[in-house]
Amino acid sequence: MEWIFFMHPERDDFMATMTQAEHAAFAAHAAWLRRLLADGVLIAAGPCLGRTNTGIAIFEAPDQETAQHIVADEPVTSGGHMLPELRPYRLGLLRGRD
Repeated sequence: MEWIFFMHPERDDFMATMTQAEHAAFAAHAAWLRRLLADGVLIAAGPCLGRTNTGIAIFEAPDQETAQHIVADEPVTSGGHMLPELRPYRLGLLRGRD
């Protein structure tokens, strides 16, 4: 099953106004994403551009408990820099697959 993990910023223009602590958390976040990708869990990830920089990661997990365990280690939201939201997701169409 696919899951979508949103990281909601608490302010507009988050990427342009990050503090040193937020930059450090995002360095750890990038490592976290690379680990999920290497493990074959991550499908896609990236930020929304513009004034509201919501981050989105789509990944696979067999159930909600596993999905919650995966995102519990995410450094930006667990560090309180952005608000997390986890939702089940059904991938309907995918270029190259369908």
